[in-house]
Amino acid sequence: MKARAPQLAKRQGIIFILSAPSGAGKTTLYNGLRKGYPDIQLSVSCTTRKQRRGEVAGRDYRFLSGRQFDALKERGEFAEWAQVHDYFYGTPCQPLDRAVKSGYDILLDIDVQGAKKIKSVYPQAVAVFVLPPSMAELERRLSARGTDDRQVIRRRLANARGEMQQIIHYDYFVVNRDVEQAVRVLSGIVEAERSRVSRVTEWRIEPLRAQRGQVSHEQRNQTSRSR
Repeated sequence: MKARAPQLAKRQGIIFILSAPSGAGKTTLYNGLRKGYPDIQLSVSCTTRKQRRGEVAGRDYRFLSGRQFDALKERGEFAEWAQVHDYFYGTPCQPLDRAVKSGYDILLDIDVQGAKKIKSVYPQAVAVFVLPPSMAELERRLSARGTDDRQVIRRRLANARGEMQQIIHYDYFVVNRDVEQAVRVLSGIVEAERSRVSRVTEWRIEPLRAQRGQVSHEQRNQTSRSR
């Protein structure tokens, strides 16, 4: 089996933030990205809401009691947290710190408020906002779900307009007009950020094998052929 070439550099892990209005197709793009980059981990949020059918504890969420959530919050173990209706949601710091230090990339699926808080704690995080092609297309997608009534759809569209105004706080945007094309753009962002020199913590450049005063085998062959 062919030996794997040594890495030239050791880098920090990257925190990728992915935000989008409801119906923009964020989950579809994330799943497409993971096919090409299965090494990117997904941050698992904590929540005080009850586990739903089909959800797996530790994969979808860490389900906590109100007392457990408060204890973590008081110890400063959340990079960001928020109350949504009657429940609390939070992003634990430990997996993010571990990923950055160990050189693994991690992705956070959070809203604009959470993204702003994460960027304040981790300035090197990369925030990507997913846009629909148009508001008309977003409305069509929301209606096609068949899960919300007109009042809910109108509220989601109003929220989307407010969320899109926060795009100035993001590093990149991806327009999800065509899923394959959008995944390619998202993959390009991953490749570009992985190639940043500022993220390198250690260079592993091997010294030249040929020492001064020595002639390489190839040079000797060229000399003999010229005779």
